[in-house]
Amino acid sequence: MIIYIVLGLIALLIIWAVSGIRIINQIERGVVFRFGQAQQKIRQPGLNFIISGVDRMRKVNVQIVTMPVPTQEGITRDNVSVQVDAVAYFRVQDPLRAAVEVQNYLFAVEQVAQTSLRSIIGKSELDDLLSNREELNRGLALMIDSPALGWGIHIDRVEIKDVQLPESMKRSVARQAEAERERRARVITAEGEFQAARKLAEASAIMSETPGALQLRLLQTVVEVAAEKSSTLVMPLPVELLRFFDRAPRTAEHGAEKPREESGERRELADSAIPELAPADEVVRESFARRAGEEADRR
Repeated sequence: MIIYIVLGLIALLIIWAVSGIRIINQIERGVVFRFGQAQQKIRQPGLNFIISGVDRMRKVNVQIVTMPVPTQEGITRDNVSVQVDAVAYFRVQDPLRAAVEVQNYLFAVEQVAQTSLRSIIGKSELDDLLSNREELNRGLALMIDSPALGWGIHIDRVEIKDVQLPESMKRSVARQAEAERERRARVITAEGEFQAARKLAEASAIMSETPGALQLRLLQTVVEVAAEKSSTLVMPLPVELLRFFDRAPRTAEHGAEKPREESGERRELADSAIPELAPADEVVRESFARRAGEEADRR
């Protein structure tokens, strides 16, 4: 009889010991409450023993939690109604505080994130919400992290996801962007014309010093235009082009004078047909004289 009692006690002791075994995963930490009082020692992952009937263990997840912040509607500092949503990334840094200081740290962080997001909307302008989000994210994270530190929560980062504007404001922003693009296009066009005019002025200065450059440029333009076989090119012959041929006759006149025999009637007709030209245009004068002589021979 005594043996059965001893065996029963041993069995009860084994069952009591086994019931106090707790397994904590790697992503969790254990907070033990003994007679309702939290123990300062945090149980680490692995096999842990507690006193069954005396201790109660609460497991706290220490992974990073991704919490979407619901869309909050507010009015910016420049009186624009917007709807903004965000996402918060945080984790439990002190499991004892997270289990003791706050009833539900997930719900508490969510509420703080919503109120902080509303406060950021009211302090910011529309341009900051659209283009200066990095600074707003840092300010939002700081506002959430201030009360969360007392709960053993560490805020890793907070980001604004989307900013929704009214349709009228979207049209206004689109018109503003279009006007800005038009202004840039006009400035670029004006600057291009200014640079082109400056280059043309420099080129004209060079051509005025070197007349041959102007003639070469004219011939190059003729070649480019004449590349099209289907077009007819009519090019006026400038008098300045004949000045290049003026050097050879002048050299010949300095070397030796050639007598010319012409009839009186032919010379008179030639002289009457020649218009009054500048002394520098001797080649043109000779061309007109030759043409007048031919007319006199025909008559």
